[in-house]
Amino acid sequence: MEAAMEYQIRLASREDVAEIEALMRRSLEVLGRSAYDETQVMSAQRHTALLDLQMVDDGTYYVAVAGGRLAACGGWSRRAKLFRGSSAQEVELQQRLVDKATEPARIRAMFVDPSHARRGLGRRLLETSENAARAEGFSSTILLAMHSGIELYRACGYVPAEPYAFSTPDGIELPCTVMTKRLDV
Repeated sequence: MEAAMEYQIRLASREDVAEIEALMRRSLEVLGRSAYDETQVMSAQRHTALLDLQMVDDGTYYVAVAGGRLAACGGWSRRAKLFRGSSAQEVELQQRLVDKATEPARIRAMFVDPSHARRGLGRRLLETSENAARAEGFSSTILLAMHSGIELYRACGYVPAEPYAFSTPDGIELPCTVMTKRLDV
């Protein structure tokens, strides 16, 4: 019988970036296939498996570690940007802090290594992020859910708000869903 693995949640550091991005690509390669075709997965690996360093610098991005290796990652942001991108508008959104009295905190870049899937890590990172946002005074969260993760978000109390077709720089569409959750209920 295999011993239960212990996971530790900690803030990510810049030294984790290469390992985080490799974890994101593995997650998309295996878990992403439940919702996306080969072309979509390959495009997502190239264009979405890139960590927004601002979240690391802001101290709002976490990793789950087991046996000295990263098993999952995810976080939240107090900035207006909902997902990673590089257009001038997105750069402006990256800089703007949201008004916590009227706007939701952003849940972002949640990925689990396939070898650690179905062990509650996504839920733990989501709860860690929500608790930190709540402690900072936010009463709600918003996220852009890739369809491979939508059931986790529903199970954690997120409600679909609207469909969103994310287009990668190479013109591939990734159907996603904007989802929200109240933290003050």
